[in-house]
Amino acid sequence: MQDIADQLQAWHASGRSFAVATVVGVSGSAPRDPGAALAVDAEGEAIGSVSGGCVEGAVYELCREAIASGEPVLEHFGYSDEDAFAVGLTCGGILDVFVQPIVPGADAALDAGITYIASGTPVALARVIEGPAGLLGATVAVTADAHHGSLSPAPSTTGALERSAVAEARAMLDAGRTGKITLALDGRPCDPSDQGTLTFFVESYVPAPRMLVFGAIDFAAAVVRIGKFLGYRVTVCDARPVFATERRFPDADEVVVDWPHRYLDAQLASADARSALDGRTVLCVLTHDAKFDIPLLERALRLPVGFVGAMGSRRTHLERNARLREVGLTDAEIARLRSPIGLDLGARTPEETAVAVAAEIVASRRGGGCLPLSAGQGPIHHDLERADEQKAPRHAA
Repeated sequence: MQDIADQLQAWHASGRSFAVATVVGVSGSAPRDPGAALAVDAEGEAIGSVSGGCVEGAVYELCREAIASGEPVLEHFGYSDEDAFAVGLTCGGILDVFVQPIVPGADAALDAGITYIASGTPVALARVIEGPAGLLGATVAVTADAHHGSLSPAPSTTGALERSAVAEARAMLDAGRTGKITLALDGRPCDPSDQGTLTFFVESYVPAPRMLVFGAIDFAAAVVRIGKFLGYRVTVCDARPVFATERRFPDADEVVVDWPHRYLDAQLASADARSALDGRTVLCVLTHDAKFDIPLLERALRLPVGFVGAMGSRRTHLERNARLREVGLTDAEIARLRSPIGLDLGARTPEETAVAVAAEIVASRRGGGCLPLSAGQGPIHHDLERADEQKAPRHAA
C-alpha cells in the first residue's frame, strides 16, 4: 500500500470511497510479495498492482463488488504451473488477496493508517483476514507509542485480544516486518490449524531503507542511481567539498560533506526516524583510502545493518583487514565485510560496476545463490522458500 499511499490519501481527503486489495499470502512463483496492493475507487479508477497483470482483472472486479456491498473478502488464486498460462496466471504459484472496502471517516484505524502512511510515519496495520464474520476486516493501526481503532466492542472478543494484537503488531513494526499472526479470541497466540482462531495480516510501513555511499567518486554516481532504482533513500558522504556536490550527484537524496565516521556517529545519535540505521541499511564504502575507511568500518562492522561492502583490489582488501584487526575488530566482525564489493560480472565501467554491487546487495538480502537461473532447478525466490521452511511444523524426534 505504501507505493500508492499518496493517491489513497488524495481519495480519502476528498471523501471518495474505495477498496484496497492486498496480497496477504504467496507461494510458489508468485509475482508480488505480501503487502503489494491494488486499489479501485468508486468511479472505477485503479492504481497499483497485486500480480503484475496476471489476475488484475479478477481483483479489479472484486474491488468493485466490495465497494458496492461494503463487505471485505479473502480470495485465493491458485493454479499449477502446467495450466496457469491458460487462465492468465502466467507464472503459476498461489496468491491470497484480501479486499477491503474503505469509507473515509467510517473506521478510525484505517483513517489513521492512511494518514500515517502518506506522511511517512512508521505504522503497522493489523487487519483480521480470517475468523468470525463479524470481525473480518476489523483493524487496529499501531505506532511506536499509540494505537487507533478497537477490536474490543466486537461480539465474542475481549480486551485481551486487542492488547495482544497491538503488542504483536508493534513488535513487527519495530522489526519492519509484514506477515500473518494467529490469535485465539482471548488473545493467546496459537497455531493456524486450531479451531476458534483469528488470522491477522500485519503490514509494517516504515521509511524507505537507507543506502549510505561513502566516497564521492565516479563509480559512486552510478551506485546512487541504481540504489534509487532499488528503492533506497541514498546519501552520499565525503569529506572533500570539491567532490561532494549535489551537481555531481543529482539523484542522491542528500549529499553530505563530512568525515565518514563522524557522519555515521551523527546518524546513530539522531532522534530523527529518517536517520535510523537498521537491518535493511546498506553501506557502500567506495573511498578505498585507509584514513577514511578504517575509522568508518571500525564502527560500521559492529552495527546491526544489513550490508557493509568496500571497494578495492585484493591487495587493498588484505591490507584493510590487517588494519581492522589492529584497531580491535574480531575475525567474526571482519567477516561481515563484503570486499571487494560486488559480484564477479566482469564489470569495467562505473555502470557495470554498479550493477555488480546491486546484484550482491539483492542476493544478500534475498538469499540468492548468485548463479544463472538457467543453471539451477530449485525455487527462484529463495527468501520465500526460507519463509515456508520456517512456517513448516516441526516434530519432535
